[in-house]
Amino acid sequence: MATYLMFGKYSHGAIEGISAERTDKATALIRKHGGEPKAGYALLGENDLLLIVDLPDTEQAMKTSIALTKLLGISFTTLPAVTVEDFDKMMEGV
Repeated sequence: MATYLMFGKYSHGAIEGISAERTDKATALIRKHGGEPKAGYALLGENDLLLIVDLPDTEQAMKTSIALTKLLGISFTTLPAVTVEDFDKMMEGV
């Protein structure tokens, strides 16, 4: 599993649909794609939402990002993330 940061921006319609029920549907969709939600945060500023999600691979990350946009009306920018410790190991010998 790999970790992905999903930054979301609400559309006007998405704001009107905010609810715990919709959050549950999003969680179920992430799990349907083989993922596991780790954390979710509402934000102020350039992005409205941050989801931290473990997913099997980039293909599933792309499918999940698009599926969430279709379900929620929230556009996502999805980025892979590695821990600093793993990054340090990757950079050895570079």
